[in-house]
Amino acid sequence: MNKPRANEIDLLRFLAALAVVLFHFAFRGYAAHSSSLPYPLLAPVAKYGRYGVDLFFLISGFVILMTASGGSLKHFVVSRIVRLYPAYWICCTLTFLVLVLFGSGKPTVVQYLLNMTMLSGFDIVQKIAPVSLMDGSYWSLVVEMRFYAFVAVVLLLRQMHRAELWLTGWLVTLILYELARIDHLREMLIVDYAAYFIGGAMMYQIWSRGWSVLRLGVILGSWGLSLYEACIALPKFEAATHTVMDRGIVIALITACFIMMCLVATKKTFWVGRRNWMLLGALTYPLYLVHQAIGYVIFNHLYPGSNPHLLLWGTVALMMAIAYLVNVHVEQRYAGAFKRHLNDGWASLRTFIVPAR
Repeated sequence: MNKPRANEIDLLRFLAALAVVLFHFAFRGYAAHSSSLPYPLLAPVAKYGRYGVDLFFLISGFVILMTASGGSLKHFVVSRIVRLYPAYWICCTLTFLVLVLFGSGKPTVVQYLLNMTMLSGFDIVQKIAPVSLMDGSYWSLVVEMRFYAFVAVVLLLRQMHRAELWLTGWLVTLILYELARIDHLREMLIVDYAAYFIGGAMMYQIWSRGWSVLRLGVILGSWGLSLYEACIALPKFEAATHTVMDRGIVIALITACFIMMCLVATKKTFWVGRRNWMLLGALTYPLYLVHQAIGYVIFNHLYPGSNPHLLLWGTVALMMAIAYLVNVHVEQRYAGAFKRHLNDGWASLRTFIVPAR
């Protein structure tokens, strides 16, 4: 029997990914001197596409709690590895090869191998072997994995039935942290982005169990903290990109993300959810992984010799085609076998740690 599914999330994922792609291609690359292609026609709008990542985190909170709701640590860990690594390995390898052959800065084999673990962005790994990310977009995977670690701890402690209390405690801790102006442990607590995960997770609780005062309160608190964190981060972003962001637009975008996910949580989007958006949803992850560094290489080699409109939109189309190929020929083809091997490995490890009597 198939579990109920919120099909709308596939569409929202794709829209978030497309916003990030246009942010990088039409604004961030040129502003950060990573790309030679200016695109002033779209740049004033595309610069707000950076909040597509925030929508990703909100969706992730919803989806990850759904995945973990059965209470099985094994199911959660295996499902996350199967979901994340195969496409990542292919996209990271493709990016490495393109940068080695055509990029201005050549990545090393050590950098590539550490990136392939998906752990190179963590502070502890950076202290041991400092290397840069193969693609700048990979920073969000580090944030995601910290959230996965939180959920894994809740599962390990067999506390999933008290997930709401853990999420509430996390949110209260974050608010007190900011009020106390504490500087350390910021990354461990995911202070900058945790409110999105917490809000999304509570929206899943509403989707599966209905409204409650606690759930509504945590969502409102998450929304408020998200706005605060976004606004205090703006000056640094504006200085780095030599732009000015409209605070009203930023607040409206983040609020719209929360409203859209609340509509999904309360099942008010049936007119969208009754359609199958799985293909678009399937493109999202590989598109996010593969677009940035390779796109910049294409722009730097072909501009100004090519028409900027054909170059930008043609590269967007190319990235979507690559994402489709990765999904069909890697994720769909090998996910089943990979999952079986991981399940077998988990069973062997469990037997080794707790031998049969």
